Amino acid sequence: MNSTRRLAVALALVAYALATVAPISAQGPRQMREGFAPVPGARLFFVDSGGNGIPIVLLHAATGTTRAWQYQVPALHTAGYRVIAYDRRGWGRTVVDPSGPVGTAADDLMGLLAALKLDRVHLVATAGGGFVAFDFALSFPARLRSLTVADSIGGVRDPEILDLEARIRPPQFDALPAEVRELGPMYRAANPEGTRLWVEIERESRPSLPQTSTLQLAYSVPMRNQLSLALFEQIRVPTLILSGGADMTAPPPLMRVFAAHIKAAEFVVVPNAGHSTYWEEPDAFNRAVLDFRSKPLTPN
Repeated sequence: MNSTRRLAVALALVAYALATVAPISAQGPRQMREGFAPVPGARLFFVDSGGNGIPIVLLHAATGTTRAWQYQVPALHTAGYRVIAYDRRGWGRTVVDPSGPVGTAADDLMGLLAALKLDRVHLVATAGGGFVAFDFALSFPARLRSLTVADSIGGVRDPEILDLEARIRPPQFDALPAEVRELGPMYRAANPEGTRLWVEIERESRPSLPQTSTLQLAYSVPMRNQLSLALFEQIRVPTLILSGGADMTAPPPLMRVFAAHIKAAEFVVVPNAGHSTYWEEPDAFNRAVLDFRSKPLTPN
């Protein structure tokens, strides 16, 4: 490669890195409220931007915690929303009573809404959090204003989906480092500092859970429903399905199937993102979420 070509490649990588670092990451609410919401068998750690805006609740991936949403909380709060993120049972700073009852993840979310006195909320989820979001939408539709699920295999075990997943991921896939599975190659090449921080959050995310694959962890979370494409057809809440074009876990062809089974769901692809679009392309992710919110949200 000649020097001119090397310079062009280097400049392209720098430009991509600058484009993918959220400029608003240090802004947002000056005082984030932190607390613990009591639910049967656990105390859910949460952060809350406060304010009088309509609430948006964020559901992290199996590789994340509330820290993973640092590019979303400021942007959504600045747009006028009250933003709440929490560590799901077994993740982050949430405290689990090993002798207490084990509720479903959807029931935990209902407990959080009760503790914060929230009626109807927008729900935004990514990856393993999407399992919980779909289950909540089917179990408690009256409590949702809208649903956004990004980069998630959805917890669906239909033969059609399992066959599709087998074509996507070889048996050796789970042995890859988490950042290789879940961050796109363009992001890893252009943004080593962002990659390092993502890895730090991932490694600290599951202090009370076994060290197993994130897919196995996602499927181990108790659900109220056995999720299926047929059940997705019952979802009537306005829904946005978002996919990263470079996602090796839940690529657009898989997530497009989900969108096709949810009446009038909107489907968006962020071309260069991997399995962590919210982190890799935060501006595009936030824009898609806010654009979707700006439309009249009527039940499907």
